Amino acid sequence: MSREVTLPLSPEVAAELRAGDEIELIGDVLTGRDQACKRLYDMTLKNEPLPVELDGQVLYFVGPTPARPGEVIGSAGPTTSARMNPFMPTLLSLGIRGMIGKGYISDEVKSSLEQHGGVYFGAIGGTGALLSRSIQAAEIIAFPELLSEAIYRMRFYKFPVVVLHDTLGGDLYARAMPSAS
Repeated sequence: MSREVTLPLSPEVAAELRAGDEIELIGDVLTGRDQACKRLYDMTLKNEPLPVELDGQVLYFVGPTPARPGEVIGSAGPTTSARMNPFMPTLLSLGIRGMIGKGYISDEVKSSLEQHGGVYFGAIGGTGALLSRSIQAAEIIAFPELLSEAIYRMRFYKFPVVVLHDTLGGDLYARAMPSAS
């Protein structure tokens, strides 16, 4: 049975979530893929003001396709999270409370999640058309020149995810892997 979680993700709710929990997210998220995350990271290193407020946000690693007539967004499935590994410790230190993607993340990102009270949510790859049905609104709010990799604000309604890594170090992938002895 899944649990509904309203966004933004509060520190208290983040601390309650455990690896393996099935969640339906409701509320606004920011999107970011390789180019947008790198640009935010670079701006931080240069002490430049960011075009979006990161504190308390959930970041969805997605590059949506254009909407067809009458639709909010096209296909909006998760991209591989590991590509954001170089940027996420810094972005988590700036207040990102959660991230949505697919696949493994580095030990450094896991440690940063635990240190900053963050949660890694997994969405099922290959289901972008189905996931887009849980997106009620989408607007580009930063870096429009990046096209599908621009930063969007998306409004979710019952967007299905599973907790892959929790604030206490619980790791669904590690639990699922047989012991390597």
